[in-house]
Amino acid sequence: MALARNLRLTLDMIKWEHSIFALPFALAGAMLAAEGLPTWRQLWWILVAMVAARSAAMAFNRLVDQSHDAANPRTRARALPAGLLSRQFVAGFVVLFCAVFVLAAAELNRLALVLSPVALAIVLLYSYTKRFTRWSHLILGFADGISAPAAWIAVRGSLDWRIVILAAAVTFWVGGFDVLYACQDYDFDRQAGLHSIPRFVGIHRALWVARAFHLLMIGLLLWLVFALNLGVLAILGVAIVGGLLAYEHSLVRHQDLSRLNAAFFTMNGVISVVYFIFIAADLLLRR
Repeated sequence: MALARNLRLTLDMIKWEHSIFALPFALAGAMLAAEGLPTWRQLWWILVAMVAARSAAMAFNRLVDQSHDAANPRTRARALPAGLLSRQFVAGFVVLFCAVFVLAAAELNRLALVLSPVALAIVLLYSYTKRFTRWSHLILGFADGISAPAAWIAVRGSLDWRIVILAAAVTFWVGGFDVLYACQDYDFDRQAGLHSIPRFVGIHRALWVARAFHLLMIGLLLWLVFALNLGVLAILGVAIVGGLLAYEHSLVRHQDLSRLNAAFFTMNGVISVVYFIFIAADLLLRR
């Protein structure tokens, strides 16, 4: 069926399996809010909201960037520039998953529903930022980072300033690895007039910016441990995340980006899952 084919192509285009990057941080936020396990109902709707928001945001990004993707040798084979999907189908996909996100927010609590348009605006409008600011990496990070306070709100129906520390940590984490990822588009961004940190400071300095962002992430995660009175397992989790980030950066050299995909996709998925496991263990074993 054409619908099934188009849906498969869309899911492949948005790399829906990479929802694992931010999802563990959202689940960590939910468990921190509950000081243990949230209800299964809360977990289910948080999961639906996360997958829906990311799916809508990625599909919208592909729509916004279609002309640039068509001109970029690295991305011209994507489904939209290759003519495998229509803009109308992808736009419909975005609308559908935005609606699913709002439904999930409504099923959680009133504050989540009221704030759902704000969350959608953040995750969708990021796609335009590379046209006017080199700091688009941090805006992308913020779009992922709000998942932690959003999950806290989903569980408690209110916001605590301490969970914003985790949002800031995720912001710098995602911002750092997005700087790494942008290094491979250095030449294209210069030609197309797109903004990125590598374009303005060069690949060598951009790698140091990414390292600085990730050091800030580790500092913020340690601050969160003390702000929420977490235990030894949480500290151990932060230490392991620091080691994994160091390994990630060892894979990338300014004169050799051939292992960038391993650093970007594999290591960051591992980092987010490891952090969640240690936070969950710290909370559950202390009960």
